[in-house]
Amino acid sequence: MAQGMKLRNIGSTKVSAEGLGCMGMSESYGTPDLEEARRTIKAAYRAGINFFDTADIYAYGDNEILVAEALKEFPRDSYFIATKGGILRDRVDPALRGVDNSPIYMISAVNASLARLKLDYIDLYYIHRIANGGKEIESSIAALAELVKAGKIRNIGLSEANEETIRKAHAIHPIAAVQTEYSLWRRDPETDGVMETCRELGITFIPYSPLGRGFLTGTIYPAELEKDDIRKALPRFQGENLKHNMEIVKGVQKMATEKGCTPAQLALAWVLAQGNNVIPIPGTKREKYLLENIAALDIDLTDEDLNRLDRIAPIGSAKGTRYTSASMKAFGFENDTDNAEEK
Repeated sequence: MAQGMKLRNIGSTKVSAEGLGCMGMSESYGTPDLEEARRTIKAAYRAGINFFDTADIYAYGDNEILVAEALKEFPRDSYFIATKGGILRDRVDPALRGVDNSPIYMISAVNASLARLKLDYIDLYYIHRIANGGKEIESSIAALAELVKAGKIRNIGLSEANEETIRKAHAIHPIAAVQTEYSLWRRDPETDGVMETCRELGITFIPYSPLGRGFLTGTIYPAELEKDDIRKALPRFQGENLKHNMEIVKGVQKMATEKGCTPAQLALAWVLAQGNNVIPIPGTKREKYLLENIAALDIDLTDEDLNRLDRIAPIGSAKGTRYTSASMKAFGFENDTDNAEEK
């Protein structure tokens, strides 16, 4: 790991205080450039990032393969891989959507990920989405706990879990990390008990999309996005929602200029300032933006800075749901309190 890289803990393992989200390298944000993606992953490693996040559904598993190929030249004990399972997706039937947390499915998903990653063990394995409101979470965690005993996974995590589910899961086996969307324009975890529960139980909190799917960088304009970029369909990037949300970006841009950093760096510095148990995983396909994001680790925000950002982007200030109505329903996000009205 690069000298001077700031570290935080996931379980008993020290990892870089900022990870790299790899999904967008393979799908969802325009045409993939796999060679550039491999270079970016390697550049992240050489810059001191040792925490890489993927999942079995990203490009139907191809993203796991990409991450494995990029990291294969480096010593296995020098990087930390997080992957996920529990969402149903089929390359043959792209319209298929669903969630399965059953023990049989989770065990098969872990084994499939190990094969694609070409690893003997996975550092952190998340249940990607919670099925049936978490009613069966105990049996799912018990199955994963057996895989911990078998040495196939080292830490168990939850993605997009509520406070009740986190507590129920943690009672069966220690939960090392909880991942959810969190940024200046999606602050629900501060009010729904998730962040507080993670602090209480000693669980690391992993924000994905800490830059609001790139919106907080001030460089994303929906009309200029490629046709297969998922953001073109997201409510927060459309119509009156877009116009309203741009005011948040303008406030971040103005403050970033005054502080001599980019809007992305300021937005990431805010996330990092939320606690030493917080490790954001900004995603990018380009080395240029990777290095810009890493530089956010060197930005110290004062209490006055944090208060100002609270005024720029108060809780619930973003307009529009964070996913389409179909996705919100499929993943049980209909009760999200972070401005649930879709316009």
